[in-house]
Amino acid sequence: MGTVLDSVGKLIAAYLSKEVPGYEPFTPSDPEHLRGVIEPGDVLLVEGNNRISGIIKYLTQSTWSHAALYVGPIEGAEEPDGEPHVLIEANIGEGVTSAPLSKYFPYHTRICRPVGLSHEDRTTVCRYAINRIGFGYDTKNIIDLMRYLFPLPIPQRWRRRMIAIGSGDPTKIICSALIAQAFDAVRYPILPKITKAGSRAARREILHIRDSSLYMPRDFDISPYFEVVKPTIVHGFDYTALHWADKQKPLEEVAGTFSVFPETLRAPPLVPEAIDEEASAEISAEEVNA
Repeated sequence: MGTVLDSVGKLIAAYLSKEVPGYEPFTPSDPEHLRGVIEPGDVLLVEGNNRISGIIKYLTQSTWSHAALYVGPIEGAEEPDGEPHVLIEANIGEGVTSAPLSKYFPYHTRICRPVGLSHEDRTTVCRYAINRIGFGYDTKNIIDLMRYLFPLPIPQRWRRRMIAIGSGDPTKIICSALIAQAFDAVRYPILPKITKAGSRAARREILHIRDSSLYMPRDFDISPYFEVVKPTIVHGFDYTALHWADKQKPLEEVAGTFSVFPETLRAPPLVPEAIDEEASAEISAEEVNA
């Protein structure tokens, strides 16, 4: 019976992993800027385009359907062309795998960076994820897979729980649970539960770690402990260098000759000018004689 369920589960996983044709990201990643900015420990959010991506976006009411952890070049893992694998991710039907950064160049992505994370803890987070390469997805849990085939209207309070349903096998990791567990290993917060303790005069905030299976890709985006890094503006952004389709960009020598305004504008004085009483008296006398 277990073999039958495993086979059916793999078929469902393959169906949900198929890409939807016609996908065009509104703002695709800039490969050069992305490579130059992303650092180990960064979380890369992805707007996916397979069948399960659309369902996750609906359940989470978010643009992001997938999350991967950037760990830097992984020894012994590379593409046939020599590009190193630098991402650790957990995919339905595949489990925990590594991937090159170029895998997500065609997609809309976002970098979320933990703030103030020490070098030692950053290394621990990355090592935690790398050590879990090979962990699988629980394809035997048919209920866990079949619920994605029926995207019925779900009350908002149940959506997070619906994604978290699973068999509970610690060697089976799904969605953003892998990354949440990695940061939990160094007690770095994502969206912890906060309770108040102490007297009225000295209130304390006590943080409680959430179950890792309850985390979603968007949680890293809205977390107050992660910084959103936009590669196109980190190293400086010059809007005047853009070439708009509806307006021809002026030649460099022409742009340097003519300014936006034809002549220098003189700002009005901040203090009213003193009135020349003698001049006013003369003008008044002339007007009277006239």
